[in-house]
Amino acid sequence: MNSGSTTLEHAIDARGLVRRFGEKVAVDDVDLTVGQGEIYGFLGPNGAGKSTTVRMLTTLLKPTIGTATVAGFDIINSADDVRLRIGVALQDAALDPKQTGRELLDMQGRLYGLNPAERSTRINYLVDIVNIGDAIDDRIKTYSGGMKRRLDLAAALVHQPEVLFLDEPTSGLDPVSRATVWDEVRHLNVHLGMTILLTTQYLEEADALAHRVGIIAKGKLVAEGTPAELKRMVGADVIIARVPLSEIDRVPEALSKIAEIDHIETRQDEVIISAARGAATISPVAVALSEAGISVSDLTLRTPSLDDVFLQTTGERINSADEMQSS
Repeated sequence: MNSGSTTLEHAIDARGLVRRFGEKVAVDDVDLTVGQGEIYGFLGPNGAGKSTTVRMLTTLLKPTIGTATVAGFDIINSADDVRLRIGVALQDAALDPKQTGRELLDMQGRLYGLNPAERSTRINYLVDIVNIGDAIDDRIKTYSGGMKRRLDLAAALVHQPEVLFLDEPTSGLDPVSRATVWDEVRHLNVHLGMTILLTTQYLEEADALAHRVGIIAKGKLVAEGTPAELKRMVGADVIIARVPLSEIDRVPEALSKIAEIDHIETRQDEVIISAARGAATISPVAVALSEAGISVSDLTLRTPSLDDVFLQTTGERINSADEMQSS
């Protein structure tokens, strides 16, 4: 189903997207561009507005305000053209447990107008891509959660979409299944050149897969860039020293002569030390604490993470934003 629109610079181009549900603003003036062949990670906790944004871009929900094009077509005025060119695997896959995997994929091919030969070729190809194997002919009710997620991904790929939307594709999966899905996403992007918008609340998923990451919180896009660029926003490396509570108050004085230290914070029995060059600073920190007679049970170096970026841009950790309502 590929078309001439693949020559466009942007596979997704959204401007001023707003979606209200009554008095609640679920998506608040979001501008978003995703380049051809890019994996874009939409990162945020439950209720941040990720899924609502995806539902608008995939024509399942009309924006209250704003415009967007996907694969070169307007999501409101050319919704049918958009649907022909996208694949969508939502968080809650609607799979008929009485069907076999093959029957589901065949039905999906029929809906997109593929003839029997085309459907057979695509199904055989996708069985290998998503690693379902002989289970393709088993009833879906026998599938594990990971297999159902991979089958739903295969269904989204039957018609060879230009743009693939994956809404929290590994939510609830065990680590092995999650790694398998990651490999499949990389394969689709690297070997098939597919543009992928991936929503996730897993920091490591966005870090591992996305070329660029957009952080969304309470409906607003608050930061955007490559994972490396976003981490540089935080700046400093972090050295964490664990010391006895009885000695914690003496730590700032013991470290006061180390010029490379930018900031010191104490939290119960932890000392959190910020330094631009953590690897070069950790040894002087250890020496200074030892010379001051302060016992150190643990000393670790941590470079900035996407969770640190989320904290800096929103004021909270991604896994502690409990007050956010569901999207």
